[in-house]
Amino acid sequence: MGSASVGRGQREARYERPESQCEPGMSIGTPHFNPLAAQRNKNMDLSRFARRRYTEGATPIEPLPHFSAALAASCPGGRGPQVWVKRDDMLGLFPGGNKTRKLEFLVADALAKGADTLITCGAPQSNHCRITLAAAVKEGLKCRFVIEERVPNTYNPRGTGNHFMFRLMGVEAITVVPAGAAIAAEMQNVADALARADRKGYIIPGGGSNALGGLGYVACAQEMQQQWFEKGLHFDCVIVGSGSSGTHGGLLAGFLGNHIDVPVTGIGVSRDPADQEPLVHQEAQAVADLLGLNMKVRRESVVSVGGFWQPKYSLPNAVMVEAVQMLARTEAILLDPVYTGKVMAGLIGMARAGALKADQKVLFMHTGGFPALHAYEAVVLGDA
Repeated sequence: MGSASVGRGQREARYERPESQCEPGMSIGTPHFNPLAAQRNKNMDLSRFARRRYTEGATPIEPLPHFSAALAASCPGGRGPQVWVKRDDMLGLFPGGNKTRKLEFLVADALAKGADTLITCGAPQSNHCRITLAAAVKEGLKCRFVIEERVPNTYNPRGTGNHFMFRLMGVEAITVVPAGAAIAAEMQNVADALARADRKGYIIPGGGSNALGGLGYVACAQEMQQQWFEKGLHFDCVIVGSGSSGTHGGLLAGFLGNHIDVPVTGIGVSRDPADQEPLVHQEAQAVADLLGLNMKVRRESVVSVGGFWQPKYSLPNAVMVEAVQMLARTEAILLDPVYTGKVMAGLIGMARAGALKADQKVLFMHTGGFPALHAYEAVVLGDA
């Protein structure tokens, strides 16, 4: 396990704001939303797609007043944005997280195709693998993983965090491969082995990130649009983690398709913008095409921020530790060290750099992952 220390220049990650991003006045206040007009858009009718339901009702949108005050104290002039949170950490398939939304569509497709086993991939402490396993258990299916050991010696079959959850919920088999392995081919090998045993596997890509999985965050966009309308809320910017691209790309496609004129900014958890944004653009376009929107997603609509995920994917850094501690100690909301901790570190860094203006309303998408905290306890407590 890495330490909380970072390389030279890492503690104060650099952020340069695109001119079009999160400017005052860019959001459209909720009173302009017309639910009847949204209903008339047949292409945005998700009932066309098979879907399992793993969550009862909408996840809450909550203000973070104590966190916002603590953040403002470290911003220019002692003033910062008003931060709110969309609690997708409270989604179904315990203990929740963004993959639940994607799996509602992916597992429905697996069941329709007669699969008896879900096959997916991820890093050693993969939240996606854990939630896919939970969906399999819920549906009476088996589940197998291909784990990519992106950082040498980080896979421990007797480890804590999500490793413990894998064992507790009864994953059928785990194949561990080194960094850079052909993951798609490895998953196909697992499916082929099942076929030879007269079983049928269904391959789910890493993070559940394909066009079908991306529909989960189109559904989330629609859910939030209705919540904003009902509560009289508006936001100037939405901040979301950007990794395998399905959440960021699906949310962007949902905003565009539903005419939600609020900027979406992704905080990279494994890549900087030059490498991340093309993946998000591809995902958003694939989702739009699946919906039949007859729309080209503009490249400039994809905005991400880097510099907060280093030294490597999944390895801790000081800004993540600060973010996890700050939210836990001001709002009693837990972040994970691999994804949401680094995403919140990005939000904090943007606010301190003045990219998120004083008194702007910013919505942070909490995508879950707290079981991984137990694999990093000493680090997030500052004892490492």
